[in-house]
Amino acid sequence: MSGVKKATSAKGRLKSLLNQTDNRICADCGAPDPKWASANIGVFICLKCCGVHRSLGTHISKVLSVALDEWSDDEIDAMIEVGGNSSANAIYEAYIPEDYSKPGPDASHDERSRFIRSKYELQEFLKPSLRITSGKSCSDSMRSSFSRKILDSFRLTPSQESEGMVEFIGLLKVKVVKGTDLAIRDMMTSDPYVVLNLGQQTVQTTIIKSNLNPVWNEELMLSVPHNFGPVKLQVYDHDTFSADDIMGEAEIDIQPLITSAMAYGDPEMFGNMQIGKWLKSHDNALLEDSIINIIDGKVKQDVSLKLQNVESGEIYLEVEWLPLDQ
Repeated sequence: MSGVKKATSAKGRLKSLLNQTDNRICADCGAPDPKWASANIGVFICLKCCGVHRSLGTHISKVLSVALDEWSDDEIDAMIEVGGNSSANAIYEAYIPEDYSKPGPDASHDERSRFIRSKYELQEFLKPSLRITSGKSCSDSMRSSFSRKILDSFRLTPSQESEGMVEFIGLLKVKVVKGTDLAIRDMMTSDPYVVLNLGQQTVQTTIIKSNLNPVWNEELMLSVPHNFGPVKLQVYDHDTFSADDIMGEAEIDIQPLITSAMAYGDPEMFGNMQIGKWLKSHDNALLEDSIINIIDGKVKQDVSLKLQNVESGEIYLEVEWLPLDQ
C-alpha cells in the first residue's frame, strides 16, 4: 500500500513540475504541450525533439514519457533540482551565438538534430569552464558531478571571455497579474493569453476562456543577456480553428530596473526602500510612473501598461530582478 502511495506522490510531483509555465513548451524548439522529458538533463521536450534526444544515447540524455514511463524518486528529484526549462536553458544556451536561430516547432529533423547535438552533446553553448568530455563510459558519479556543476553555475559571476556569444547576467521573473478591458476578438468576448519575448526566448501564460478582464497571477522567467533590449509583450486571442488574433502589444524597458539593482548590490543589506523609477512618457506604454523598490530583500517593480495598436486593454505586471551572482 505504501508503494502505491509513493508512486502516486511521485507522479503528482512530476505533474506539478510539468504544469510550471516554462515547462508547457519544449525546451529545444518551443512546441506547446511537451509530453516527454530528459530525466538527467532536466528539461521537458516534444515528441520530435524526443527522437533526437534518444539518438544521443542515455549517457547524454535519458528520455522518459511523462505519462507512460515509471519514474524513480531520484529522477524526479533531479528534474525538480534543475528547476524547469527556463533554468536549464539559462545554462545550456548561455553562450548561444547572437546570429544563431533556434529551431521552431516546424523545423526540419536535420535542423532540430544539429541544434540539440550542439546544445547537449557538443556543449557548444555552455560556459567553457562547465564543458566536459562525455563518453559512453562516463560513470553515474561523473554525470552527477556535472549536474551539480551546472546547477552551481547559476551562482557564478558572469565573465566576458567569449566574444560574439550571448552570456546571461541574470534572470527576470515576470508575474503577469491581470488584464483589464481587453479587446473583443470573438463574437462577444476573447480567450486571451500573454506572450513575452526577450532575444530568442519566448514564454507565455495559460489561456483564459471568455474573459476580457482575466486574472493570471502567473510567473514567467526570462534570462537576461549582457546586451539586452526591451521585453516585448503581446496579448493574443486563442482560436481553435484559425490563427490566433493579436489583442495588443507593448514594450517593457528593463534598463532602469537592472541599473538600479546593480547600483545597490546585494538588496538583502537594505531595508524596504525606493531605489529607482521608470518614467511614463509619450515614448512608452506606461499608464503611470513605474517605481522600483527593494522589498524584503528583493528588487521588484510594478508595471502597468496600456496596450498599443489596439482599441482597448491594459496589462498589469510585477517584475523581479534575480542576478546570477547571488
